[in-house]
Amino acid sequence: MSSELARRVAFGVVAAPIAIAIVIYGGAPLAALLAVASALGAWEFFRIARASSQTPFDDVGIALAGLLPLLVHARYLQLYDPNGRLSAVEIAAVVMLALLTLAIWRRGVSGKPMSAVGSTLLGIAYTGGMLSFGYAIRYHEYAFAPASLSLGRKSFAIPSGGLLLLLPLITTWASDTGAYAVGRAFGRRKLIPAVSPKKTVEGAVGGLLAAILICWLYVRFVIHPYAQLSMTPAGIVAFAVIISVAAQVGDLAESLLKREAGVKDSSTMIPGHGGVLDRMDSLLFVLPVAYFVLGSFLFIAPA
Repeated sequence: MSSELARRVAFGVVAAPIAIAIVIYGGAPLAALLAVASALGAWEFFRIARASSQTPFDDVGIALAGLLPLLVHARYLQLYDPNGRLSAVEIAAVVMLALLTLAIWRRGVSGKPMSAVGSTLLGIAYTGGMLSFGYAIRYHEYAFAPASLSLGRKSFAIPSGGLLLLLPLITTWASDTGAYAVGRAFGRRKLIPAVSPKKTVEGAVGGLLAAILICWLYVRFVIHPYAQLSMTPAGIVAFAVIISVAAQVGDLAESLLKREAGVKDSSTMIPGHGGVLDRMDSLLFVLPVAYFVLGSFLFIAPA
C-alpha cells in the first residue's frame, strides 16, 4: 500500500464514524461541523479565485460562509426571526449591499470591485449556502418519527432525520466510488476531457448503477424499517439517478474552477485527499438538490 493511499484510508477510518455520529445526533454539533467545513471550503475557494486573478474579500467571505449554517441552526431554535419575516433573498440582498459598500473603501475603482464582490458572493453561496441544506434535510418535515435500533439486548434511539440525511450522503459516496472503480477498470471514452481528463462515460454509468443499488438497499433496510419513511421503487431509482448526476456535475464544477486557476487540488489540508472542497465538491450540488427532491413527486413519505 502506497503512503498516500495509507493516509487516505487512515483519515477515512477516523473521520467517517465521527461525521456519521454528528449527522445522526444533529443540533449544535451538526451546525458546528457544517460551519467549520463551510469556512474551510470558502478559504480554499478564495485561494482558487485568487489564482484565477480574482480579488475576493477573503476574510469577510470566510466569516460569512461559516456563519450561514449557524444562522440556520439559530433560526430552527427560533433564536431570531421566529415569525419568519426575513427571507433568504432579503438576507442575500443585505450582504450584497454591504459588500458593495466595503468595495468603495477597500478596492476603489482600480481594485476590481466587481470581481471582488462577485467572487465573494459566489464563494459564500457555493460553500456555506449549499452546505446549510444539510441541516435543513436533517430537520426535514417528514423526519418526525423517532427511530429505534436494537443491538443485542440494548435499544438505541436514533432520530429519523439523521437517517434521512445519510440517504443522499451514502448515495453520493456510492456514486463516487462506483464511478471511480468502473472508470479505472473499464473507462475508455472520455466524458468531458477539457474539464476533467480522467472522467469517463463508463465511469459515469458505473456511478449511476452503484447509486441505484446502494440507495435501494439503504431505503429497504434502514429508511423504511427504522425511519418509518417509504419510497416507491420508481422513486428510489429517480432519487438515486438525480443524486448521482448532481454529484458528478458537482465534481466537474470544482474541476472547472481548478482548471481555470491552474491548480491540482484546492489545498493540501486533508492527508491523502487534497482539500476540503476536493472531498465535498459533490455534496455542494447534492445537498440542495436532495432537499428539493425529498418530499416532491411522491419520492418519499411517512410509512
